[in-house]
Amino acid sequence: MRGQRSLLLGPARLCLRLLLLLGYRRRCPPLLRGLVQRWRYGKVCLRSLLYNSFGGSDTAVDAAFEPVYWLVDNGHVSHRPNPGFGGRPPPPGKLRVFVVLVIVLTGSIVAIAYLCVLPLILRTYSVPRLCWHFFYSHWNLILIVFHYYQAITTPPGYPPQGRNDIATVSICKKCIYPKPARTHHCSICNRCVLKMDHHCPWLNNCVGHYNHRYFFSFCFFMTLGCVYCSYGSWDLFREAYAAIEKMKQLDKNKLQAVANQTYHQTPPPTFSFRERMTHKSLVYLWFLCSSVALALGALTVWHAVLISRGETSIERHINKKERRRLQAKGRVFTNPYNYGCLDNWKVFLGVDTGRHWLTRVLLPSSHLPHGNGMSWEPPPWVTAHSASVMAV
Repeated sequence: MRGQRSLLLGPARLCLRLLLLLGYRRRCPPLLRGLVQRWRYGKVCLRSLLYNSFGGSDTAVDAAFEPVYWLVDNGHVSHRPNPGFGGRPPPPGKLRVFVVLVIVLTGSIVAIAYLCVLPLILRTYSVPRLCWHFFYSHWNLILIVFHYYQAITTPPGYPPQGRNDIATVSICKKCIYPKPARTHHCSICNRCVLKMDHHCPWLNNCVGHYNHRYFFSFCFFMTLGCVYCSYGSWDLFREAYAAIEKMKQLDKNKLQAVANQTYHQTPPPTFSFRERMTHKSLVYLWFLCSSVALALGALTVWHAVLISRGETSIERHINKKERRRLQAKGRVFTNPYNYGCLDNWKVFLGVDTGRHWLTRVLLPSSHLPHGNGMSWEPPPWVTAHSASVMAV
């Protein structure tokens, strides 16, 4: 196949080279000269279309994730009018696939915990241990449900349009509207988002100024819940896995007995349908919780690092490039939104007093974040702390 292709392409390349050589001569026929000029012009147009001065690893990763972006874009339910449907919202056939998946998986784990795990631990655990598991598990579940509901229903925050009294740093090239600081355009929502971190398909929503805390809290408490379920069900998982292997061996022995027609022998004991489903559900619970704990735990740690630095996911890439640019000039980059690790967490979580660590972090709270997402003056106590440090 390659030999035939080379035989076909070889004469074509030779003719093209001859045309190019003839094009350099002044006594070249006008027809050949026009063909050569058209070839050069088409080559320049092709290179200009494919040229990208910002190309690099980020561009390659974005291109590789294009199928994922397409899936998120087509599975996204937009509440804005869609020209493709005559200015009406899209039909209800476009479901929130990832949101439904999160609800189904979480609901399955809760159902297994109540139907399979609870009857087992009621017969084996002591009363104090049962009380501790009861209060901790329900506290963790309430925080997971609360923060997930708030994350998917709370708008991330959008810059007001048609106002000239807000501080802006640039004009959005897609919206053609003024952009305040830390505001970025979401191609899926098709609008600018205040303090945009990313568009999360698992929330069917952008993560921005007003729901960033809900998103991180959901990730954190979901990771805690998965670690709790995975660690607490380790012994049950081993027993269930051994029982499943025993069931496979018994089924194999039954097939051998049927093949040998040894009906006079006593049949081996069988597992009931409920026992089989219980063992398989426990194995499913452990594998799902362990995998989610690893994946979501890594994401939570990554966002915790960004919060400690006073950055979002988008700002991390912007600051990295700016840091390299200034370093080449012998200058040092300083993030203006970094108030220190502890103060960054206080600003992010909305903790003003010591009591807020309990009422706003460890308990469900729908308090608003600091600021309006358009101007970024730090809280007074952060300003006072920074002034005292500078004075020292």
